[in-house]
Amino acid sequence: MDQPTTPLSSVPSSWAERWLWGRYSRLVFWIALIGLVLDQASKLWLLYSFNLAQAGPVAVVPVLDIVLVWNRGISYGLFQQDGDFGRWILAIGTVAATIGLWIWSVRAETRFLALALALIVGGAIGNGIDRLAYGAVVDFVHFHVGTFSWYVFNLADVWIVAGVAGLLYDGIKSGPNKAAK
Repeated sequence: MDQPTTPLSSVPSSWAERWLWGRYSRLVFWIALIGLVLDQASKLWLLYSFNLAQAGPVAVVPVLDIVLVWNRGISYGLFQQDGDFGRWILAIGTVAATIGLWIWSVRAETRFLALALALIVGGAIGNGIDRLAYGAVVDFVHFHVGTFSWYVFNLADVWIVAGVAGLLYDGIKSGPNKAAK
């Protein structure tokens, strides 16, 4: 029976090229690192230089406050974990998801897809560091209008949401049959 043929240029020549480093890996690395540094720098500044725990909520504009919230769960405060077991399960899940996203980025065929994955990786690592260092994620941005209050988040959450929006856009733009090809 005949086997399908593929051009040699599209077949990774080594295990490392297939799983560890790809066409856009340098871009993914640098974007994730920049996002991670910005996220961690903002949290460290608010915790230790500004001392947000002592200062209390700060009204920046009528619809935006800086507040300190320790999120022991995941996005939107889901799956709150009070004990170490839950914290470690969430940390292990973060590591597994980050590895999976990195492998996906190694195989990314477009710069846009790589960028979206890089944002998610940087955000996941930023929140993962918090979980390991403090037992919870440091959230501090609070949007509200009148009695409506949006959840409290951080820069890592912004990167993750932007990355997921990019993945959705890429999926829609690519069409429903791309995965079958």
